[in-house]
Amino acid sequence: MNYFGPGHGACPGCGFPIAIRGAIEVLDGKVIAVNSTGCLEIVSSMYGRNTWGVPYIHSLFENAGAVAAGIETALRAMKRDNEAHVVVFAGDGATFDIGIGTLSGMMDRDHNVIYICYDNEAYQNTGNQQSMATPPGANTTTTPVGKLKPGKTGRKKDMVEIAVAHGVPYAASASIAYPKDFQRKVKRAAEFEGSKYIQVHAPCVTGWGIDGKLTVEVSKLAVETGLYPLVEYEYGKLVKVKKLKQRKPVEEYLKIQRRFRHLFKHEMGKEILEQLQKIADENAEKYGLDA
Repeated sequence: MNYFGPGHGACPGCGFPIAIRGAIEVLDGKVIAVNSTGCLEIVSSMYGRNTWGVPYIHSLFENAGAVAAGIETALRAMKRDNEAHVVVFAGDGATFDIGIGTLSGMMDRDHNVIYICYDNEAYQNTGNQQSMATPPGANTTTTPVGKLKPGKTGRKKDMVEIAVAHGVPYAASASIAYPKDFQRKVKRAAEFEGSKYIQVHAPCVTGWGIDGKLTVEVSKLAVETGLYPLVEYEYGKLVKVKKLKQRKPVEEYLKIQRRFRHLFKHEMGKEILEQLQKIADENAEKYGLDA
């Protein structure tokens, strides 16, 4: 059965349909989907072209956590909470920025919800504006490259650690380049009672400036360089990390994306490249990525 069927309007090579379909399938379609405003909502819920094969509700940009909490509470009140998993699908803008307040409230009250953030590292639906998930040096419409600044300044917010700080029973990062690992994490999350958070890296072909056929390769390089470590927490304890046999330099990941190409010729580019490599090195040390 097509739980997230054909006919969506996502760009060829878009990363997040892989995650959405994979999550619903591994939960056997027993899902009530809550979807904040963003790319996913636009491409999947158009009038006459709805692609959802499960109950679906579109929330506002900022309140997916609250809507999911309300649904979960209602199911419990009706003693129907064993019938379906309440799952949020939200982009990084709705998660890291606009909706962090209601997400925090949901986690604080420990509602039995699986919150999945598809992380494409900017507000892509509205034309590639920076979010707090945007990495240093990225060229976006709100962090344009100029003589004084080579793109985005400031580090990416660590939402997985923020979820862990809330005391949730399960939190993890994943990548569309490793679909089986992602599905395993979704299935594992469903085994816990309470709020669960999974962040899945999902490249945007237009915002990142990549060929659609390279989506999986680019996402894989983010992991292989250490810029996007795949980790798993249970009750605040780091329980699993994807080890890297030979970590690749971050330049291999950056050079094939238009949003970073200026770093190789801008007079401040070397400084940002070194910063990004340092972030990868810090991740390797923090999580023990090097096998």
